[in-house]
Amino acid sequence: MYILKCFDGLYYVGHTDDIKKKIAMHNEGNVTIFTQRRLPIELVFMQDFATRAEAIEMEQRVKGWSRKKKEALINGNWNELIRLSRSNTKTNNPSTSSGRTERGLNKARRGNATH
Repeated sequence: MYILKCFDGLYYVGHTDDIKKKIAMHNEGNVTIFTQRRLPIELVFMQDFATRAEAIEMEQRVKGWSRKKKEALINGNWNELIRLSRSNTKTNNPSTSSGRTERGLNKARRGNATH
């Protein structure tokens, strides 16, 4: 699972088995209209998962997160990520599959995050 920062400051969340190839494809404009219109892009977060299914699950969770929550993940600010997760849970009562739970956060902590 990876997060790109586009030139306009927006984030793109995706997953891949080959990050170097995927970044090159994004920079060539061969992946999505979203990033194609926002070049250049910068890889700001990457996390490996044991299975593709786990990567897709986390990708979907992170896509539902607020900008502040994504930035806490990118910056490795676990205390802020926990705080934002708790505040979202209290106000929105998200489902357990939404990514706004401690389970999703704990998976992120165990991963090999780089920025």
